[in-house]
Amino acid sequence: MTPTEPRLTSLAHGGGCGCKIAPAVLQDILRGMPQAAPFADLLVGTETSDDAAVWRLNDEQALVATTDFFMPVVDDPFHFGQIAATNALSDVYAMGGTPIFALAILGMPVNVLSTYTIGRILQGGAAACAAAGVPVAGGHSIDSVEPIYGLVALGLVHPDRVLTNRGARAGDVLVLTKSLGVGVLSAAFKQDRLGKDGYRTLKDTTTRLNTLGARLPGQAGVHAVTDVTGFGLLGHALEMARGAGATVEISAQPPMLAGVRDLLLAGVRTGASTRNWASYGAEVDLPDGLEDWRRDLLTDPQTSGGLLIAVAEAEVDHLAAAARINGSGFTVVGRVVDGPARVRVLA
Repeated sequence: MTPTEPRLTSLAHGGGCGCKIAPAVLQDILRGMPQAAPFADLLVGTETSDDAAVWRLNDEQALVATTDFFMPVVDDPFHFGQIAATNALSDVYAMGGTPIFALAILGMPVNVLSTYTIGRILQGGAAACAAAGVPVAGGHSIDSVEPIYGLVALGLVHPDRVLTNRGARAGDVLVLTKSLGVGVLSAAFKQDRLGKDGYRTLKDTTTRLNTLGARLPGQAGVHAVTDVTGFGLLGHALEMARGAGATVEISAQPPMLAGVRDLLLAGVRTGASTRNWASYGAEVDLPDGLEDWRRDLLTDPQTSGGLLIAVAEAEVDHLAAAARINGSGFTVVGRVVDGPARVRVLA
């Protein structure tokens, strides 16, 4: 950015996956959407709020297609591009797919930001895609009041090995591959309350690709996968519970990024966390006496968050070994049990 340009985050009313429309509002919007005609080759559509659409191409290949974009969560344009692209590619990995190429989505206030800054955003996105082994093969740009960047991400998966958010089974263990608190760190950043170490933590977690997802279709006992993003751990766990027709139990003490606890205790949180709870809190059972800050962590919107994986208990150790080889995090955060489609938080 040039010295005369405003901070990227100052040009946006929200940032990262905290920009998502609240779950309840989104449900109201989609309720009026006409049902698509049946297509035999559409393996995954909008029916369970999954991470991407999947279309069967032939007996050996299915196309995974998704789009994801948002407003800046940081001020460094290269880092913004990296984070947004990593986040978009995560949807392909969450379906068990391997990315093949991407298209850029770009909306910029061209009279406010320099071509250098806008170019750095695109370079950051291209760098994230290069790390995933794919090109940015085109895209579309508009002159926009607020800066927006993201990708259309496309990948491939075997049609018989597609992973969705609806296959969890009672008895499965739930594993999370990244610690929580991205929304808290990003809120602290906008408030000028995040130090260099905190910024490094924010940047490192949000630019780490969820490449483990591409390995999961061949992993024994893996029944369901989703990535934890704008609706927080509880929101995405609830989607998994609905898809399974079972109760998902989540620990009240999931892994946290460094510095997040202190910021939460100091009152730092996002508006999206409050909107998330207002949207789905009626379907979540909390233990008596749970501190507000712990609930805020569980509803914290995660920009480029980790994968939430439902795996048979007997295969947890094998999955942990695969995660270590991949360099992914691995924390057991809950399990699936018989019961209504709800989330139960355990103290």
